[in-house]
Parts: sequence; structure tokens; C-alpha cells
Amino acid sequence: MPQDRVTRFSISMPSSLVGSLDRMVETAGFANRSQAVAKLVRDSLVDHHAAASNREIAGTITLVYDHHKPHLQELLTAIQHDHHAQIISTVHVHLDHDNCLEVLVVRGKARQVKIIADKLITAKGVKHGKLTVTTTGKDTTS
Repeated sequence: MPQDRVTRFSISMPSSLVGSLDRMVETAGFANRSQAVAKLVRDSLVDHHAAASNREIAGTITLVYDHHKPHLQELLTAIQHDHHAQIISTVHVHLDHDNCLEVLVVRGKARQVKIIADKLITAKGVKHGKLTVTTTGKDTTS
């Protein structure tokens, strides 16, 4: 695919914000402000499309839960089996005697992925859960 043409535009912002941006550019290892701003815009567009459209997305659902909670593991497994087409892979880790960490790699329409994440995260006994979305790469430029 041919590389996108670069378009120049100016941005006005408070000098304190520019200072913070410059510190981020330096500590994160960006070559320049433009590279950092492009990354921030890309990140925002991924989040926007996941929230505002029904595009195909990829991501992870991270869960921390007490495996001693009655029927919780069975419920989480049943939800996962109900959505096997969207759940690509899972990793299960025993954090300690009581707590487990589970990471599910997901891919599908944004609304469907959000529904799956909400079902898992709100299951009684889940201590913490988070859906992290990203692009499938099809509609994103570098």
C-alpha cells in the first residue's frame, strides 16, 4: 500500500501543555512532537471508533477474581463458551492461593465485544475487570 502523504497543520495550545508534550516526547522516545501527536490522535480514533461505531475491533478483557467464589468459574466459562467466535484465546494465571487473573483476547464487532466484557466484568465475584480495545489494523495508517 502506498504511504500516505504528509499534511502539515498548526496546533495552538497553552505553553504548559506544550511543555508536558515535550517531556513526553523525550521520555517516550518519540523523534519529534509530530510523531507523538500522531500517536495520540491514532489512539483517540481507535477509542472513538470502538465506542461510536460497530466496526470490528480487537482487544483484551482482563479479569481478577477469587476462585473460591461459588459457581463463579462455571459462570465465566459458560459466558466464554457462549461467545467462542469472538474469544480468540485465554490465559489463566494463579496470582496467589485465592486470586486468579484471566486475560481473554477478543475480536469482533465493537458492540458485541462490549456486551461480552460487561457480562464477564459484572459477574458476582469478579474483583476487577477491564476491556482494552485496539484496532485490527485494517483501517489504521502508520
